[in-house]
Amino acid sequence: MKIMAVDYGDARTGVALSDIGMSLASPYGVINEKYVPKLIEKLCAVAKSEGVSKIVVGLPKNMDGSLGFRAQACTEFGKTLAERSGVAVEFEDERLTTVMAHGILSANSVYGKKRKEKVDAVSAVMILQSYLDKNK
Repeated sequence: MKIMAVDYGDARTGVALSDIGMSLASPYGVINEKYVPKLIEKLCAVAKSEGVSKIVVGLPKNMDGSLGFRAQACTEFGKTLAERSGVAVEFEDERLTTVMAHGILSANSVYGKKRKEKVDAVSAVMILQSYLDKNK
């Protein structure tokens, strides 16, 4: 069984996939799409082609654990993605994943345009790995 993670963003959305044994998350890539229906269509295509049985969407909670406007947008996005894909969607706290992703990329000397292209995929990996570790 494979799980796909989504780090939903207004302009770029990071995607990561687990291995079949659901123990390791790897980057799939970044989808550059602002139009939500088209983005959902592209994510559905990835889920289908990769044989995904579950999708995990990052939930950007506030530092105090409360849900703000962005978390509500991600929840609505996840519900629509579940309806359109026919795949179960769960949510995973994504607080600080982007900050950590920037740290990882800096440690590996990835800067500038290359960083911008990869940071969302790395964030998706962190979301998925957190989910996998919690659900072992």
